Amino acid sequence: MQRDQKKQIVGLGGIHVSRSPGEIIKTMALGSCIGVVMVAPKQRAVGMAHIVLPESKIDMDRAREVPGYFADSGIQALLEEFRKFDVKSNRDLVVKLAGGATVMDANRTFDIGKRNVLACRKALWRNHMAAIAEDVGGNFSRTVWVEVNTGRVFVTSPGRGRWEL
Repeated sequence: MQRDQKKQIVGLGGIHVSRSPGEIIKTMALGSCIGVVMVAPKQRAVGMAHIVLPESKIDMDRAREVPGYFADSGIQALLEEFRKFDVKSNRDLVVKLAGGATVMDANRTFDIGKRNVLACRKALWRNHMAAIAEDVGGNFSRTVWVEVNTGRVFVTSPGRGRWEL
């Protein structure tokens, strides 16, 4: 990441899509949460959603207020944002997923990370899409960012370094 680039931070349940040259869209501390990254190469647009929970049916009011909070409503809302950037077909989008770890649930009582991964895949499948790359699971948190200029997606994790997804 270059220092002169503008960063747009995506928080819990946040969604951001951009075509702004030099911008980086970033989300941090993805434990059980999922960073859903979409890239529209033809339109030179990139976007991200920070998914917290699998299904909006547990809190429909929250899903209306912050659709990115849930996998089902968040992926739909992210796709709708891409429509504003002249992305007319889901086939024009490249999808990558990161996160979905088990970080505070050693006994896997709730298994939110795994459930989030499955819910994201299901929401993508419903839209005739699938991720071309994933860095999910494990027991460590991740920070993810995507560069508008290149569409490249990077992941970092404390003590594990940086890699491209």
